[in-house]
Amino acid sequence: MKPASTPPSRLATALYRGALLLLLWLLLMPSAKPADLAVGLVAVAAGTFASLRLLPPEAGHLRLGALLGFLPHFLWQSVLAGVDVARRAMSPRMPLRPGFIVYRVGFRPGLARNEFASITSLLPGSVPVGDSEDSMVYHCLDIGEPVAEQMAAEERRLQKALVAGERHD
Repeated sequence: MKPASTPPSRLATALYRGALLLLLWLLLMPSAKPADLAVGLVAVAAGTFASLRLLPPEAGHLRLGALLGFLPHFLWQSVLAGVDVARRAMSPRMPLRPGFIVYRVGFRPGLARNEFASITSLLPGSVPVGDSEDSMVYHCLDIGEPVAEQMAAEERRLQKALVAGERHD
């Protein structure tokens, strides 16, 4: 990953988020009447203020191209996970060896680790159930499966979509 960059200015972030919210408002509103625009500007200002309070500007960002490239894989893993759980639920002979594994994760606690936990929760037969400073605990339907290897592959894919920052290392 690249070295940490400096966070964008609060004003630049506010203008960017405000412009996106205004664009969304314009796409959703039924008309361009002055009263609608006035309400929209108030909503955009409130939304921008709330977004800055809830998610302050920080260094690090997503690589959109890498994230879009990750999307088909993510969707396919979601389908596989659903099919796997349904197959196990419908087949009483399906061997289950439930248990827990501890996976040493490279992301520090924060947004990147939360993204990683969300993605890995869709892997077939596993779900994150806890974490510590340097690892995550997963409940698995079959501990004989290569769960740790799957986690490592997912972590590498996510690292490609992130640019290092204060909360993305």
